[in-house]
Amino acid sequence: MKKFTKTLISAAVITAAMSAVTTAQAADKLLLKTPIAFGSHLPALGTPIKWVSEQLKLVSDGSIKMKVYEPNKLVSPPEILDAVSSGKVNSGYATAGYWQGKLPAAALFSSVPFGPEAGEYMAWLYYGNGLKLYQEMYDSNGYNVKVIPCAINAPETSGWFAKPIEKPEDLKGLNMRFFGLGASVMEKLGVSTTQLPGGEIFGALEKGAIDASEFSQPAVDKLLGFHKIVKYNYFPGWHQQATVFELLINKDTWGKMSKGQQAIVETTCKASMTNSIAEGESMQFPEMEQASKNGVKIRYWNDTMLKTFEEAWGEVVAEKTAADPFFKKVWDDMSEFRGRYDLWEANAFLPRAKQK
Repeated sequence: MKKFTKTLISAAVITAAMSAVTTAQAADKLLLKTPIAFGSHLPALGTPIKWVSEQLKLVSDGSIKMKVYEPNKLVSPPEILDAVSSGKVNSGYATAGYWQGKLPAAALFSSVPFGPEAGEYMAWLYYGNGLKLYQEMYDSNGYNVKVIPCAINAPETSGWFAKPIEKPEDLKGLNMRFFGLGASVMEKLGVSTTQLPGGEIFGALEKGAIDASEFSQPAVDKLLGFHKIVKYNYFPGWHQQATVFELLINKDTWGKMSKGQQAIVETTCKASMTNSIAEGESMQFPEMEQASKNGVKIRYWNDTMLKTFEEAWGEVVAEKTAADPFFKKVWDDMSEFRGRYDLWEANAFLPRAKQK
């Protein structure tokens, strides 16, 4: 009888312990509800966060899950930052350039005209002061978010036009969809700009509401059908040599996560930086090879135009550093890093001839 009683007690203790472990494990499970700024069908724009959601579940053995919400399904892209900060959602995926209207320096953490390519950008973010300044920007402006770089793209095309652009005067009077700091450059040159979401650009071109547009890389632009209306596609993407995308997590949510969970999310996003640039780089040249079959005229900006863009960018930088102290702080730090990096870049890499 005593043996039977002890067995019952032991079984009860084991059951209670197992129940406690199960309860603790359940409490530790995390669901990140993540509205995104780009459709998950768009390669290298929306596909990275879909990949992250799949990897998080695998790497964490199911303790971290991410539910991705397509643009405007839960939160509209321009509202993602505020929604995550307020706790309306606990995470979101976008690019910081979307917030430059209220955080001028945000654009520097997204894409920079004549700025760093992907490798240099990541070097500054992870091993310079970039990531520290990135978080400081949100903290100092009262945003309750943890920011994690979670994808990066290589250069974009710099625009689709209905006719050749051979001299600066050819830009004057155009209405053009343009993103980020590059839009300020184009405005210096007499272009009226608007930042339409990707899904609205084709309709705007078709109706004549805009005359020209830039958006992304060739594989994405083809998917959106720009070549059906405007045939002149210009390179290089001087305005976006690389573009960083961010995962924002509500700080209260982040604070409740274990260090292990935080590490899983950060490491998965760092892996996504590698995966996203590899994906983007792999798919552009096949689309460019097929471009002529769609009547596309691939053009490389002449020296006069590139010099014009760069001079206008210098004016924009001077104005923005004078107007916003934090923009200046970030710009100065990035410039100092890049100035030192030039020693490595100038000596380590082979020059590549441009096909004009």
